Amino acid sequence: MANYYNENTVLWLDGKLLKASEAKIDLYSQSLHYGYAVFEGIRSYRTASGETKIFKPVEHYDRLKNSADALNIPYSHSTDQLIEATYQVLEANNLQDAYIRPVVYSPANMSFNLNTESYTVIQVWEMAPFLGEKLLRVMTSSFQRPNPKGFKIEAKASGHYVNSILASQEAKGNGYDEALLTDGNGFIAEGPGANMFFEKNGKLFTPATGNILPGITRATVLEICRENDIPVEEGQFTVDQLKTADAAFFCGTAAEVIGWASIDQYQFPKPWASTLGRKIQSAYNNLVIEKQYLPETI
Repeated sequence: MANYYNENTVLWLDGKLLKASEAKIDLYSQSLHYGYAVFEGIRSYRTASGETKIFKPVEHYDRLKNSADALNIPYSHSTDQLIEATYQVLEANNLQDAYIRPVVYSPANMSFNLNTESYTVIQVWEMAPFLGEKLLRVMTSSFQRPNPKGFKIEAKASGHYVNSILASQEAKGNGYDEALLTDGNGFIAEGPGANMFFEKNGKLFTPATGNILPGITRATVLEICRENDIPVEEGQFTVDQLKTADAAFFCGTAAEVIGWASIDQYQFPKPWASTLGRKIQSAYNNLVIEKQYLPETI
């Protein structure tokens, strides 16, 4: 199992720095019993100048608030306060390249009634790319994304990730590296914790919003494409269409940008080194550590 903390690890809990080993959660919390919580996944990097820089912190903490609001969870901290607190936690743990996990969780409440308070914790740890660095063998999952009429699908809610865990475990149990989920109509949606793009004939395609979590890394990939005149189409695409593609990749804060070797038994024919995904991967890596990158270099 991963080593997320030790006796010296510090976290931030509602304005106080505490040792992780001494922090507690109420065993009667709505979050524990019902998955009624929201969270973010954020990364910080040691930049080219040697400074610690959180990547897109405003976007992440604004989304955390939006997620809490969508689920009627009380939210009491500003984005600026949480960004400052995150830098404090990184410094206290002597981390620069780190994964950051803020969680807004609920108090003891065995009913389904509204809460009048919540708790906010920020945890940090070292983490390599979530899906590794090798090209992925991906399996079309038997699990679908939750019905957007049944959930606030745009919220990054803890309970939604039971779906992600089941899909990922199924894929790994069948000898694959990760899963690809479809929506209720059978169109491609996303991975358990990442958005996806595929390439065909010099153009990128990605599932439209509506049945996906519109990721911040996905938005960054779209920005890179706009800046470099890479054509992208957002829409509804089938697995059969994907199995005629030249290449594909996942993107997400934890995963960063990572290419696929295959989907089910279909091997992507284009060498990863010559794909648009690889060019975007390089541009993204340069962006997060604040190196200059020019359109002609990607």
